[in-house]
Amino acid sequence: MDMNQQVRSEHGIALVVVLLVAMAVAAISLGAGMLSTSTNAINIYSERLSSLEAVAEAGLEEGRSAINGDRSLYPDSGFNVLEDAMVVTDVNGVPIPNVRRSTYVGPTGVTTGQYGVFGSIVSTVEDDFGNKIVRRNEVFQESFAKYAYFTDSEGGNIYFAGGDQIFGPVHTNDQMKIHQSGATFHGPVETARDIQDPQFATFKQGYTEFGRYIPLPETADLLKLEVQAQTGNTAFIGNGAGGYGRATTRIEFVAIDLNGDGDVSDDNEGFFKIYQHLTDANWVTADQPSATLQNSRNCGDFLNHGGQFVRAANHPAGGHNWKDGLFDATRRCYPGGHDSLNAGGSFLAADPEGGRWLAWPGPVDPAVAGRPDGAYLFPINRVLNPSFKGVIFVKGKVALSGVVRGRVTVAATDDIVIADDITYSVDPGAGTCRDILGIFGGDEVIVADNAINAPMTPGGGNPNPYLTFDDTKDEFVHAVILALRNFGVERYNQGANSAEPCEATSWGRGCLYVTGGVIQDTRGFVGWSTGQGYLKRYAYDQCAAVEPPPYFPTTGHFARARFFEVDPIGFDVTQYFKLLTPY
Repeated sequence: MDMNQQVRSEHGIALVVVLLVAMAVAAISLGAGMLSTSTNAINIYSERLSSLEAVAEAGLEEGRSAINGDRSLYPDSGFNVLEDAMVVTDVNGVPIPNVRRSTYVGPTGVTTGQYGVFGSIVSTVEDDFGNKIVRRNEVFQESFAKYAYFTDSEGGNIYFAGGDQIFGPVHTNDQMKIHQSGATFHGPVETARDIQDPQFATFKQGYTEFGRYIPLPETADLLKLEVQAQTGNTAFIGNGAGGYGRATTRIEFVAIDLNGDGDVSDDNEGFFKIYQHLTDANWVTADQPSATLQNSRNCGDFLNHGGQFVRAANHPAGGHNWKDGLFDATRRCYPGGHDSLNAGGSFLAADPEGGRWLAWPGPVDPAVAGRPDGAYLFPINRVLNPSFKGVIFVKGKVALSGVVRGRVTVAATDDIVIADDITYSVDPGAGTCRDILGIFGGDEVIVADNAINAPMTPGGGNPNPYLTFDDTKDEFVHAVILALRNFGVERYNQGANSAEPCEATSWGRGCLYVTGGVIQDTRGFVGWSTGQGYLKRYAYDQCAAVEPPPYFPTTGHFARARFFEVDPIGFDVTQYFKLLTPY
């Protein structure tokens, strides 16, 4: 090959290489252009979906705001349509093009109200390009059990003072007053008005003035609970006999170790008994006699009586008189119907005083059938009482005491009297949430000034000091208390002023330990500045906020719970709400 042919050949190869490179560059340019176009399309689509999601989530909040503003929008069953393919506007009120939103609300989950009021708000958003978003937000009505302290009225010239320690959420619809002696609030504080002298208090989680006004439940809300109690054979007819702090019907909670494991915390170990005397409220609630205890039917002693209790009225006995017995360390007082008041200290279905225990109308479980009181034990659990709805209802007044094992709300159309300690089978401080008691009084909830709760003077000459006739000098109440009038102490400004110290402080009746919450229309008195009554020692039960007592009243305010993204393919709102409401 000569030189000219070689040069022409190399020129041909170069041309081919140039063409190949040009084609590669063109392909790369085309690919880059297509990639850029695809990226732009993805970004536009992503932005579009983000916009639709924002519109859907806004619909959920607008729906929650709507049902909080107008309770009639929330149905008892099924669902309501709040928006039906509505045009959506932006923050400036300008319609968002090609976008429509529908919003629905209705009860979901267990809708009986036993565990609270739960519902769902569903928002669906579509555009004209075939995109669709479905979002759901669970909502629940806040229970009054969430509050450690709640009042509609602070009762005029009543202050938080003396170093009061209040744990948990606090709300009042009234002005809150703080005394210069100070108080500490460990939870959030809200008032529908203002706080007078907030500088005297310590607010660990801050406070809100001119906040929400929250109405208390009404009598009609209480009366609805009768049907729930009737289902479980736990509705009773009492009466309104007796003075303030007295009742002719008494409920005694009983926890029994059925399996012999050394505790009373099993699911089937909670019961109550109910005692009635048609007329003698003083006997039922162990009222303090006006003079001496010489003729007391509720008080006596065990000294030199062969381990048996003998009433003061039955002395002289055991080698001593009534006064000697009441000064002895074995002295005690009991509410009417208590076993110790009977001969031999045994259970009597009907006693000589004219009172009687009501029989349980359901089948008596073999585990308790051998007990003297076995046929009079009302189970407060689904194991032995499958129809139990968690409610005990009394028409009239009722007095309470005992050990609660289970989850129960006691509702009464009249006063509810705290006749003795009411405690849980498991200390609420353990945080196990196994027991919860709601007390819902149609009138007042009253700590009785009776022979059990308050120190007394036996009488009969000197010396005549104040003495304690209970197993402890303090009162213990484990419960969330709601009174449509007030929660208070009988004769809070009378009696001893230094007989029973509260912890290290000299006082009249010792400490009033309430673990749970106190909700009331008007703030009641529990003690007096000169030492009469009780010193408050209130603790918050966190369990009440997350697992409130059965059918306990709610504030009506819907709060947010869980959020869900729902598959929009084939979505049908009617079928979806049916799916969410199995009961």
